[in-house]
Amino acid sequence: MRKRYLLATGLLAMGLACSGCSKSSGQLDGGIIRIAYNQAPTHPHYQALERAGERFKEATGGRYEFLIYPNEVLGDQRATLELIQNGAIQMAIVNNAMVENYNKDFSILGLPYIFDSQEHQKEVFTSGILDPLFESTKEEGFEVMAAYTAGSRNVYTRKPIETPKDLDGMKIRVMESPTMVAMMKYMGGVGTPMSQGEVYTAIQQGVLDGGENNEITYVDLKHYEVAPVFSKTQHVMIPDLVIAESAYLERMKPEDRELLTQILEDSVEDEFNLWNEQIETAKESAREHGVTFVDVDIKPFQENCKKLHEEATSGSVFGKELYDGIRALAR
Repeated sequence: MRKRYLLATGLLAMGLACSGCSKSSGQLDGGIIRIAYNQAPTHPHYQALERAGERFKEATGGRYEFLIYPNEVLGDQRATLELIQNGAIQMAIVNNAMVENYNKDFSILGLPYIFDSQEHQKEVFTSGILDPLFESTKEEGFEVMAAYTAGSRNVYTRKPIETPKDLDGMKIRVMESPTMVAMMKYMGGVGTPMSQGEVYTAIQQGVLDGGENNEITYVDLKHYEVAPVFSKTQHVMIPDLVIAESAYLERMKPEDRELLTQILEDSVEDEFNLWNEQIETAKESAREHGVTFVDVDIKPFQENCKKLHEEATSGSVFGKELYDGIRALAR
């Protein structure tokens, strides 16, 4: 913990020492792009971004280089988003739920059962339909460069969850998002927002009854040790977003920024492929550690969550158009 604190503090100090660097009018001709990430270098997100960095470095003749800090070494996602806004780092991968706090229309992407399949999700991410949404946070100091799949999220506890009634009274960790809290309520449980790094201990101590996530994260964080029953509710396919500091992007040469944008957009396909390669490995590892996988009839959960779809699209014309556009791409 002390090492993490010192690294984060040192980097922030460096950013503040350069305060005005990201805001100045001087044009960039290269440099190190510092990127925060909350999981391990073995994760598909990290690997896709690392490959994108290699391509960008090669394409710019070595003028630019990605430096990725994994494992929450710079703090949790909320902290790293603030580091971007302060100009201390240039990029990060954060969950869609974090960005929802700046523009509620992002909640559309996190609605339960909005994507029919992974193929549908990839079509949405690569179609260009999300571009206006991704540019909408510029005034907040950052913008979204790409969306990565994180598979489907499922509930894991110490007992099988097969119906909404099974979740009655159970405190389930969800991301720090009003939509996720409401989702868990409709699913039958009690959504409890919490940083990912605190979940293991919270389940172990009984503060939480379980969590919800994809198989890769579940295995990477060894949550099977405290919650060995993985119920396949498949309730949400919420993306993780590659975000960048707006002021930094504006200082890049137009041709460099265009190149970076294209390479990150291309990395989406790469990340989907990496994800699919690792998901089966993660499932097998979980089984080896004694995890019980429970198949779930998701129809009752889907029916309960319809109200959330109505609520999320009722107050925003743009949000309703976005929702309709996403559903129109379903195959």
